[in-house]
Amino acid sequence: MTTAGLETPAVTIDVAIMEDNIRRVQAHLSKHGVKNRPHIKTHKIPALGKMQMAAGASGITCQKIGEVEVFADAGVSDDVLLTFNIIGKEKTDRLMAVAKRLKRLAVVLDNDIVAKGLSEAAVRHQGEIPFLIECDTGMGRNGVQTPQAALDLAKAAMKLRGLRFEGIMTFPLKPPGASLANPKMSAPGSLAFFKEALRIFGQAGIPVPVVSGGGTPAIWTVQDYPMLTEHRAGTCIFNDVMTVASGTATWDNCAMRVRATVVSRPTGERAVFDCGTKVLTSDTYTVTGHGHIMEYPDATIPLLSEEHGVVDLGNSRKKPEVGEVIHIVPNHCCVVSNMVDELYGVRGGKLEVTWPVAARGTVR
Repeated sequence: MTTAGLETPAVTIDVAIMEDNIRRVQAHLSKHGVKNRPHIKTHKIPALGKMQMAAGASGITCQKIGEVEVFADAGVSDDVLLTFNIIGKEKTDRLMAVAKRLKRLAVVLDNDIVAKGLSEAAVRHQGEIPFLIECDTGMGRNGVQTPQAALDLAKAAMKLRGLRFEGIMTFPLKPPGASLANPKMSAPGSLAFFKEALRIFGQAGIPVPVVSGGGTPAIWTVQDYPMLTEHRAGTCIFNDVMTVASGTATWDNCAMRVRATVVSRPTGERAVFDCGTKVLTSDTYTVTGHGHIMEYPDATIPLLSEEHGVVDLGNSRKKPEVGEVIHIVPNHCCVVSNMVDELYGVRGGKLEVTWPVAARGTVR
């Protein structure tokens, strides 16, 4: 079947580009002695996680327990890092249940309430939970704010039954400068934070076997962080407008393309295609517009409603016709995967495979 037979909108993955992305990322991390722990929240598809493992990944990263459960069921990896604070008996019971099916399920935490809840669950289930301290080195989201706070929390958690300290982590790896979440906030940067944290942990006689970094743009600078033992990145398997805008990918590295049909040309300067926020989402982050049209690179997508995508053709010499199929690189590929039931793997204009998005909607 050729891609011409796919009804639109359809989220397609160029398999050859994806395979090359997996290979390049693994090769770079391996070259610098950093373990690759890909974040599966980007694709949520066990078959793709198995491809990443086969390429040399040491384990996987999940964001929610539901993802861990789906990927454990599929036997993708028996070494999983769950990078989200887990709170509440229902969730910690689920955590302990799925941990029994894996060789290692580590978690992260950034406060004593989470630590106490995890300890209580470990005692209830007669198990042990390895943990990393999450550090805020510029994201302005979760994470302890100073190396001393990381040490203090680690010491307190190590006194609790059933918890085993394994290391520290951050997202994303970041040079000194403004906070990503709030440009008015300054941050010391990941390198300075990690150096100081390792110094004071060493003074306290506490080994730090895992130093975990994250983020797709930071893959290509892991060599600047000699203390890193592993790196977690998700977007790099597909890439998107944001990774291109960051300078860490090109349009030729973007495997995800949303296949859409132009359904209207209300004016000479405007076209409308058949998908909106229910496929492309409303994420913009650091970019403007709502995606990049491969066939019309000078056009912009200034507006999305639920089912409509509006194209501004004012700067585009070429104009699409009604009925024409276009291919859009989304701003943020991770959320697009979660919007649809399946991704279509294509190679050379032909449909090669259909992947159900097995962990779609696993947000708990």
